[in-house]
Amino acid sequence: MNHSMPRASHLLKLAIACSMLGTAGLTAHAQTTINLTVVDGYPPKSLWIKEFIEFYIPEVDKRLAKTNKHKIRWNQAWAGQIVKPKGVLEGVQKGLGDMGIITTAIYGDKMNVLAVGFATPFVTNDPELVSRTIDELADKFPAIKKTFASYNQVYLTNAAVLDSYQVFTKPPVKNLANLKGLKISGAGFNLRYLEPAGAVGVSGPLTGYYNQVQTGVTDGAMLWPEAAVTFKMAEVAPNMLKADIGSVSTKVLTVNADYWAKLPDEVKTVLKEVAIEYRNLLSKTANDKGASSLADYKKAGGSVHELSKAERTQWANSLPNMAKEWAVGLDKDGMNGTDMLKHYMNVMRAAKQPIERQWDQQ
Repeated sequence: MNHSMPRASHLLKLAIACSMLGTAGLTAHAQTTINLTVVDGYPPKSLWIKEFIEFYIPEVDKRLAKTNKHKIRWNQAWAGQIVKPKGVLEGVQKGLGDMGIITTAIYGDKMNVLAVGFATPFVTNDPELVSRTIDELADKFPAIKKTFASYNQVYLTNAAVLDSYQVFTKPPVKNLANLKGLKISGAGFNLRYLEPAGAVGVSGPLTGYYNQVQTGVTDGAMLWPEAAVTFKMAEVAPNMLKADIGSVSTKVLTVNADYWAKLPDEVKTVLKEVAIEYRNLLSKTANDKGASSLADYKKAGGSVHELSKAERTQWANSLPNMAKEWAVGLDKDGMNGTDMLKHYMNVMRAAKQPIERQWDQQ
């Protein structure tokens, strides 16, 4: 009797252990692994990619781990591994990437539906306000999400990754007269700001600005302080004209529609929720880095010249009414451009932004 008790106890423990192992095996077996390839043509040092790697991916993983039903195996393809900066829209459309960060600014007419910030310069320097408002527009006006659906994509969120466009040049530019005759690199939409100031715009992606200025193709570039520091622009364009042209939304996070349709609901929910937090983090970081980047630009050898308030107003008033043109163009395509513009400007007025022109009221 005494000998059999320990043996029975041992067998019971063994049975329980086996049962627990079996349960663990079932749990592990029940967890599905989802392969997800995310693409962008820009390098990982770019603010939006850096935060995607450091915040978005770990946060999605953490939330999915709570239920332990699904796990994502991330395949990160940055810096042209799969697509160049101007190939993300088509790359996700064709399924070369399951998810992509599209730079809308370099897509011209294809992404015109999202260009309200570009069409209304000299209105706001608040990226948090801009990105929130663009998502409001996307929820309120079907044209935005329909545009992405036409490229076989699901819109998750947008991102404003810059506090304000400024002009960085090789020669010193301290006023509007100094811009005359200069060739300036820009993203596409924003090149129209230059002509009334007598400068010539040259379109190209952010990654090419340094070389364009260094080789003399252009005399400077229109970008923002954080990017100027990240891409070492002070080495080739050591003069910044602080004109506070404004903040805009330049990024959209999308998912291939065929891929999205196959995802479990829980994964869709997490990807969407974390996308909004990613948006907020990016715009807050852009705001925070705006001021510190000015100091960093100076440390790297750059000089900052502030455009006078009178000349800023003059520049704003010298521009054609791009906002009305943009809105009417969308109206013709049945996209409610006038209503979108009015909603955007109403939000800016309510938030008491430093508006130089009431674009929708002229």
